[in-house]
Amino acid sequence: MTANGSQNIQKLNARLADVINLRRAAGVLEWDLQTYMPPRGAEARSNQLGLLTRLAHEMFTSVETGALIAEAEAVVKNSADDANETRLVRNARRDYDQQVKIPSELAEEISKHSAVAQEIWAKARAENDFDSFSPLLVKTFELARRTADYLGYEDDPYDALVDLYEPGAKTAQIAAMFADLKPHLIELTQAIVASPRYAETRPLTGHFPTQTQNEITKQLVEAIGYDFTRGRQDPAPHPFCTNFSCNDVRITTRFDESYLPMALYASLHEAGHALYEMGSPQEYDNTPLAGGVSMGIHESQSRMWENLVGRSRAYCHYALPQLQKAFPALSGIDTDTFYRAVNLVTPSLIRVEADEVTYNLHVLLRFELERELLAGRLAVKDLREAWNVKMQEYLGITPPDDTQGVL
Repeated sequence: MTANGSQNIQKLNARLADVINLRRAAGVLEWDLQTYMPPRGAEARSNQLGLLTRLAHEMFTSVETGALIAEAEAVVKNSADDANETRLVRNARRDYDQQVKIPSELAEEISKHSAVAQEIWAKARAENDFDSFSPLLVKTFELARRTADYLGYEDDPYDALVDLYEPGAKTAQIAAMFADLKPHLIELTQAIVASPRYAETRPLTGHFPTQTQNEITKQLVEAIGYDFTRGRQDPAPHPFCTNFSCNDVRITTRFDESYLPMALYASLHEAGHALYEMGSPQEYDNTPLAGGVSMGIHESQSRMWENLVGRSRAYCHYALPQLQKAFPALSGIDTDTFYRAVNLVTPSLIRVEADEVTYNLHVLLRFELERELLAGRLAVKDLREAWNVKMQEYLGITPPDDTQGVL
């Protein structure tokens, strides 16, 4: 590569680093919104996030950025397809061609709306009040339709949005996969529930103080490699992982003092996401090469640690003595009992707490409803009923209230 070529790549890298740092500054505000921000801060936070989102979007989709990408493409056109510079420019081009189609005003509006909607959703869920959140959900799908229209699609508006998270995936492919899985998953769930071996006790219910849960889950995620010098764990209404570099990767969890597995497996799941991000090479930071390649691959990592490791007999043998030390009430439980308890297959109301068999039915339910809402074939005012019908059809249970259902 010539000196001029190297300079062109460096100029593009510098421009992209500025964009990424603006996005990450917004990410810190989003993390705070979901963890420690006081409820009345939502309006101001919405404006702050909207501004940062607009500035980042304008900088990235500018003519100047497009010119830098074009110059860099000329530099790498004869380079190896898997060279870092080639992949960086290719990723930048893909992202630029997508984002330049979306007006900065729309990007700002989506960011501002999401911040307000997050706070109203959390309050509505706590108060079992879907009606207070439904107008926000109506607007969410209106904004999603506008985004899909700007991005463009051939067959289904869902294609345009899926492609942002799973590059190259088509809605028809996902629908076909679920069409094949659905009858077998429903049949398997029903067979397990009807089995005489199904009637297992739940030894992991009782009283488990939140502070102790917090301490023991931190110990357990640290043991699988999560580095607390590069991250932290905090409570949130819905567990998530976020990162602002490979050296600042944060996880959240949620606690139920009467049911231990909620926090235990939420923490392992989010730590799986975090380990993937922490494994991103330092030299990729602030470039389009940083982080996970898609949401599907990301989820494979989180569920590997949650289920393939966390629910394995070997891991149960490892973790149980530590849990017993933290919670003396578990002292009478042996490894086999613990193993059966954490692998119990039973239809449940909450996706993030679902077992391995029924989890994909929860995902399917959301996929189908999202498509219907996006296409306008289902109105938000009818979502509660549609949700409950599918829960009954797929899992054999009907939510007793909206907090455990549509919210």
